[in-house]
Amino acid sequence: MFLLAAAVAALVWVNVDASSYNSLWRTTLSIDLGGAGVALDLRHWVNSGLMTFFFFVLGLEARREFDLGELRERRRFALPLLAGIGGMALAVAIYLAFNAGRSSAGGWGIAMSTDTAFALGLLALVGPRFPDRLRAFMLTVVVVDDIVALVVIATVYTESLRVVPLLAAVVLFGAVLVLRSVPVRVGLVYFVLGVGAWVGLLKSGVEPVVVGLAMGLLVYAFPAERSSLERATERFREFREQPTAELARVAGVELRAATSGNERLQQLFHPWTSYAIVPLFALANAGIAIDGGFLARGFTSPITLGILLGYLVGKPVGIFGFSWLLTRLTGRRLRPPVGWAAVAGGGTIAGIGFTIALLVATLAFDGSQLEEAKLGILSGALGAALITWLLFRATAHLPRRLRIRALLGTAEPLTDLYIDIDPERDHIRGPLVAPVTVVEYGDFECPYCGRAEPVVRELLREFVDVRYVWRHLPLSDVHPRAQLAAEASEAAAEQGAFWQMHDLLLGHQDALRPDDLIAYAEQSGLDVERFTNDLREHTGAPRVADDVDSADLSGVSGTPTFFINGRRHHGAYDIKTLSAAVRVAGAQALATATTD
Repeated sequence: MFLLAAAVAALVWVNVDASSYNSLWRTTLSIDLGGAGVALDLRHWVNSGLMTFFFFVLGLEARREFDLGELRERRRFALPLLAGIGGMALAVAIYLAFNAGRSSAGGWGIAMSTDTAFALGLLALVGPRFPDRLRAFMLTVVVVDDIVALVVIATVYTESLRVVPLLAAVVLFGAVLVLRSVPVRVGLVYFVLGVGAWVGLLKSGVEPVVVGLAMGLLVYAFPAERSSLERATERFREFREQPTAELARVAGVELRAATSGNERLQQLFHPWTSYAIVPLFALANAGIAIDGGFLARGFTSPITLGILLGYLVGKPVGIFGFSWLLTRLTGRRLRPPVGWAAVAGGGTIAGIGFTIALLVATLAFDGSQLEEAKLGILSGALGAALITWLLFRATAHLPRRLRIRALLGTAEPLTDLYIDIDPERDHIRGPLVAPVTVVEYGDFECPYCGRAEPVVRELLREFVDVRYVWRHLPLSDVHPRAQLAAEASEAAAEQGAFWQMHDLLLGHQDALRPDDLIAYAEQSGLDVERFTNDLREHTGAPRVADDVDSADLSGVSGTPTFFINGRRHHGAYDIKTLSAAVRVAGAQALATATTD
């Protein structure tokens, strides 16, 4: 919304007072240090400077998908990679068909790239019920677009190349790679080296935003390890006992070390790029003076038509066609992670070219040709958004089974749960066999697990074909009574009363002393002597330890953590969010069962 508002503001501004718009963005800003420095107008500071942070965040998101998301299974990267290349190739071919033999043919790079912010924003707007796999598929396509487009910018649209600054940039980036392998964890060092590489590329004549994407792709993403969380807890306890500045610093270091740099940097920069930098880029570049004569001339211009049809026809046909062709040629070994309607929608969404398209346009053209290129870019973005909305609205009216297949497909989802459900061993609530399984790793003393319990109850009332599994993960470093409470539930399980004890423990999280546990056993009608002996001898400890080991193997470090049909659930666990996730999992299971 901020991006769209900024684009509209630019159009209004330039049509109300074009001179103030142009004079502002042509204002020169210089940074000079001892006679050496950088001098750019404000538009170039935005395009080449601030947009580097946008591409850095894009690289972080792509790296996270590669390490933890759908793309961690490398063969799943191949199809969106090739589909993205196919979409670019056909879009460029259409542009060149309109501009062959003309001086404007040099602007072919404008039709290549999809705007990541607009495309993913539109996907969230028109398809909030779509699976995360479609977003991962689209993210791969647009990252491929952006990487290829940045390579094109750095090579094709570099008018003069200065070798010495380019070598300096390469050396500085090489230093980043060396420090990363050591590893050095001081962010300021990487920032200084990144700025140096950016200046080197700028002085060499190469578009420097490529530095941001490259540095973002270097930052690993990984789940928090329980051992690191335990160290952070211990440091915080020391600070709680003796609140000194030094202990506060040490606790802060351990807390930061418990989460991946990728996640921390995304949290830091994503709001700035989404709500400030990208809208500012739109404000600086989207302004064109519009009147009847310009529109009449523009929509007959080969530049405008080449860009417009490249995005509206080339992108969707290329992405859908290459995906279908690769699926057929590989005997379905490579196939989209979503249904064909979703692939088609992803293709039409990819027809929204804005950020890099405008960037290339400013490098390739000026004057009236630049205005015509901007008209094609903006018209293409508007048309692609409208076609995407119409496509998904039409899909929504299909019969339910057909709609599920069209949107979700039948590709096997990746599994995050390392140890499969065993009805002979696991504690199951609901039908023993069900199309959807919700697994919770929980801690009886964890207040968040206590808040999640009524949500799970409501979920089971709403969905009769869902089975719920509880697995133990007592966080003994922060919940000293959680281990004994877990063993008490297993002692109750030995007498066939696990769920009665489970409910009592979560309902009385402030009363988990041994006497309280024995009182709950008596309240549940258990053999209290047998229960007490089992509790005293820790007979349930091996069973709890098995669950803890399975949590470690599945990358679980905190509670509550949910898995839905083997896939880790990220985000909130309120009834609305969990219900939506269960519906998607159920629809996917139905689509797969129908195919089988």
